[in-house]
Amino acid sequence: MSGEYLKSKILFPYLETFISFVKTICLQYFQTRFLDEAEKFLASLEIKAARKIIYNIDLAEHSNDPRLFKKLQNDIWEFRTNFGGQQIRLLAFWDKSKEVETLVFATHGFIKKVDKVPKNEIERAVNIRTKYFESQPKK
Repeated sequence: MSGEYLKSKILFPYLETFISFVKTICLQYFQTRFLDEAEKFLASLEIKAARKIIYNIDLAEHSNDPRLFKKLQNDIWEFRTNFGGQQIRLLAFWDKSKEVETLVFATHGFIKKVDKVPKNEIERAVNIRTKYFESQPKK
């Protein structure tokens, strides 16, 4: 072991962890934006549940983990969070039309009570997505 390496391990014991953390932060696959219904849903939740959802969304932005962010159908995806025995879902869609960044828009949220995501929730997200793209200026 070189003296410089040993010195750095003594002076900066968490340096490798910090470097790993910085690399993870720099690799961001997308940014998430919350539409009105998603914001209202988050605001209606217990603060600890909302924090966990935000934490999981942040993890999903930096990883490719289907346990956190999974495609459903019709270009609709779901952010998945389990908290306090509840399965909390935020449905979302991608907007890759911006040249600078890739955005994911969370449309709305709900507490999942059955195994499959209810069709009416997916249809609701599809309708919100359609309205969003119709409201965007044409290139």
